[in-house]
Amino acid sequence: MESTQKQFTVADAIVKELVNEGVETAYGIVSIHNMPIYDAILREGSIDLVCARGESGAVNMADGHARSTGKLGVAITSTGTGAGNAAGSLVEAWSAGVPLLHITGEVSSEQIGTGRGYIHECKNQLQMMEGACKKAYQLKVPEQATGFIRKAIKEAFQTPSGPISVEIPIDYQSAIIPDTPIYDELASSSSTQEEFIVPEAVVQTMKEAKRPVLWVGNGAILSGASEQIRQLAEMTDAPVITSQSAKGIIPEDHPQCIGHFGASPETKQFLANADLLISIGVRFRSNETSGWSVEVPENHITIDADYLAVSRNYEAKYGVVGDIKTVVESLVTQLEASGYTKPGGEYSEEVQQLRETLRAKLRETLGPYENILDSMRNRLDEKTIFVRDVTIPANVWGSRLFEIYKPRHSIHASGGGIGQALPTGIGAQKANPDKRVVVLAGDGGFMVNIGELATAVQENLPMIILVFDDSGYGVLRNIQDAAYGRQVAVDLVSPDFVQLAHSMGIESTRVGSADAFDQALEKATESDKMTLIVVDMEAVGPMAKPFGGPPGVASSFQPKKIK
Repeated sequence: MESTQKQFTVADAIVKELVNEGVETAYGIVSIHNMPIYDAILREGSIDLVCARGESGAVNMADGHARSTGKLGVAITSTGTGAGNAAGSLVEAWSAGVPLLHITGEVSSEQIGTGRGYIHECKNQLQMMEGACKKAYQLKVPEQATGFIRKAIKEAFQTPSGPISVEIPIDYQSAIIPDTPIYDELASSSSTQEEFIVPEAVVQTMKEAKRPVLWVGNGAILSGASEQIRQLAEMTDAPVITSQSAKGIIPEDHPQCIGHFGASPETKQFLANADLLISIGVRFRSNETSGWSVEVPENHITIDADYLAVSRNYEAKYGVVGDIKTVVESLVTQLEASGYTKPGGEYSEEVQQLRETLRAKLRETLGPYENILDSMRNRLDEKTIFVRDVTIPANVWGSRLFEIYKPRHSIHASGGGIGQALPTGIGAQKANPDKRVVVLAGDGGFMVNIGELATAVQENLPMIILVFDDSGYGVLRNIQDAAYGRQVAVDLVSPDFVQLAHSMGIESTRVGSADAFDQALEKATESDKMTLIVVDMEAVGPMAKPFGGPPGVASSFQPKKIK
């Protein structure tokens, strides 16, 4: 009897699972080792394909899409070199805990590991991807494609969330398989999670504290716990220190928002006088704690979704593990029911004073860039998504003084790698057509992925790109000066960015003063077209106090004996 089976392939199964997940956009580069997947996307018709100019940029775009929405980011690359090009950006997504699915090809299944020179062959590609991701998998049985992809998507979101890389051998992508539906009991269950009960010892510790401090990180963003964090802060009068990733977890004009000032001397002193630290979804990264030199109170409660977060960098007295939004919500409810009385009075005034002192002292260092900062905040509305590269303006004031009022409206390079802001901003803008994305980059970092400007033009994105041009790696210049008193390999030659932008049809101008910047930014915000503003930092002038790198970084390079 002749078979009437519909020709449903592994590629179709992959696309079907993406659609089931609600994926509307995928980023990547087409190749002979992923063409069946691309063709399946075309035939299905509902997923928009964004053609990046490099695999690194494609993953950054998927990253920006996911960070700004909380949804799955999807990047599709080729095998071998293509997968390798994606690895660096996958490391960034891993550093930031981004739920991302990286789909890459692989050589024909019978050629894997043979070393025979099959086109695009890579030695131990799966191992390379494993090193860059939360986890990497290779499809072994074509008929399992549906469950294989669904499992990978779910794992990307599971705590601790992060990128999952899946490789599909090219001969499997076109393999005809049964279209077997999988009914997921966990996904279809209507049962609700039971209320979480915070242990009494934790509640009692909080009730006894007179000088509590909150330190909040990206885990709270991932959990959607913004409102719960605000409620807890207001209930306890606690200042809210944030990591760079947690900017906007509470509005940064809130009187209790300290923000990304955890390693500042004034904050260190405040913590030294605190009697309780409640850390929520924060990793305490080295660069955000001055190499872990910040001292925290002995009374330390860690709230996190990851068991391994407890006492990872700072010893905790109590660890509460669960969905952060649920835990904090329960904590607020239990404190209210217990008759909790907040410190109030002088403590509340101290918190306000700390906030004002930190901002005033940093503003004093900015010189002419203080007016540029104020121009940005005055001209850009609260819906702006602010994407920053690793550069002096971002490090000094972009991550501290430019106020963010909503979660997922601030994105920076958690892993510290330069050059990722432009493609990450493209993904954020593509995912948020009703908002304006502003990218802040330096000339050195901007050149890393400058080809992605063509992607932004092709997608007709209304981004505003700010390039602060000091003809080199400004951050490293200052760190080298502080560490060695000399500089090496930090001076760069760049193209005329304005002419380059004009050649692509992008509105662009170069400015040399704060007033000229304000005029250019006003014009950019009134336009619905992409705009590139180049800030000539030599013409604007130096900061009042040069940036010497993150606190304590220069001492890391002094000659010393290793025990």
